[in-house]
Amino acid sequence: MARYTNIPTTLSPNDKRMYKTVRYPQIPRSFEDIYVYTTTGDRYDTLASQYYGNPSLWWVISSANGTLNQNSLFPPIGEQIRIPSNPTPTIAEYEDINK
Repeated sequence: MARYTNIPTTLSPNDKRMYKTVRYPQIPRSFEDIYVYTTTGDRYDTLASQYYGNPSLWWVISSANGTLNQNSLFPPIGEQIRIPSNPTPTIAEYEDINK
């Protein structure tokens, strides 16, 4: 699921299609969460592909590590990051709050 798949759109005053504001859910910690130290070349999308089998779920890992820079697909090298073990509830909540 691409993160903008179900986001409602609106028209701007000059008739351009615009996405409405996207809201992200809080991701609770779980004892099953995975913690890894990042290395050179790690990206949120490749980590999502590795752990979830779907690179478009990069935003789940990024959101779970909200204290890190959110302006890049590259987490800081050598930083411990949390990878939520089960992204399904987060995806469901994301879809619900962005209806």
